[in-house]
Amino acid sequence: MKHRGVQLQYRFGAGDVQRGAAIDNPLFDLLSALAEAGSIQQAAQRLGQSYRHLWGSLKGWETTLGEPLVHWVRGRPARLTPFAERLLWAERRARARLAPHIEALRGELQRVLDEAVDGSRQVLRVHASHDLALPALQAMAGRDHGLHVELRFAGSLDALRALAEGRCLVAGFHVPMQVERMQPYARALKPLLVPGRHKLIGCMRRTQGLIVAPGNPLTLAGWPDLWRPGVRFASREAGSGTELLARHLTEGAGTDLATLQVVARENSHLAVAHAVAEGRADAGLGLRAAAAQLGLGFVPLVDEDYFLVCLADALEQPAVRALRDALAASGWADALRALPGYAPSADAGKVLSLTRALPWWRFRSGPHAARPR
Repeated sequence: MKHRGVQLQYRFGAGDVQRGAAIDNPLFDLLSALAEAGSIQQAAQRLGQSYRHLWGSLKGWETTLGEPLVHWVRGRPARLTPFAERLLWAERRARARLAPHIEALRGELQRVLDEAVDGSRQVLRVHASHDLALPALQAMAGRDHGLHVELRFAGSLDALRALAEGRCLVAGFHVPMQVERMQPYARALKPLLVPGRHKLIGCMRRTQGLIVAPGNPLTLAGWPDLWRPGVRFASREAGSGTELLARHLTEGAGTDLATLQVVARENSHLAVAHAVAEGRADAGLGLRAAAAQLGLGFVPLVDEDYFLVCLADALEQPAVRALRDALAASGWADALRALPGYAPSADAGKVLSLTRALPWWRFRSGPHAARPR
């Protein structure tokens, strides 16, 4: 293939802001439509184009890339060439891995535009563990509450460190609900959170579990099943809340995380789901919504509380007040109900104390930590 550089573009549009981390590209829209339709005519109909226009686009892309994209014989289904299949697969994988960073870039561009249009708009910088619902909150806060949420996805521990270092005003992390014995969480989170100094804000509830191939062909029923011979696991990166959940589940099962057959380390729930969808892994730990988005199977394991946290003296700042109002609004609850595996929290928008909201807080971390009774 002739060397061709990648060029990124963005555009302004009327109406609601774009949600999520989608980046439109006509080549991959075309290849996806052909792969799904198996016919140039049907692909053209899906894309709202004429047969002639789509055919001309194909030829133009083949000239640009220097490689054929479609095997086409009159009277037979159109098929992507091996090169086109590899190209489509690589783009989908890259998009899944880059989704949190793309969303952060889109949010930053939106903030700059909002500030130029309306200098009175509040801006709130939030570093949060990766989640599929928070972009909807970001959009609703901007539309209905005059608040631009500058959202940056990071691991739970990295988000809390950003809060401690003053790089954000609010951080987001998640923990299993109503679980008493949570030593991995106490060891990891207690050094970063101080009762009285930090205050939690209720946000949402969500379900995590095993993302598996459609129909769950390996009949995985729980966390210990991952240690069966030959089961390949897609892990999250160190420092993420989901990696911390994996440690918690492993400790509870009495197994050794180091002996798990980890074949990939991904930076988001969607990237884990793509690893399973592409056959690179047999299972991964992630959100029900990520599995549903790619038509995959799901084995529920844990219901979680997702909290936002800020310093106590920031609670009454206008931007944080606007965030709390957005969380308490009915639109946020409606948005959560529309996502598989999500549910509104009864405490959404409310200020919560660490010691009351986190039942494991009495566990002491450190080299002489006592196990809770």
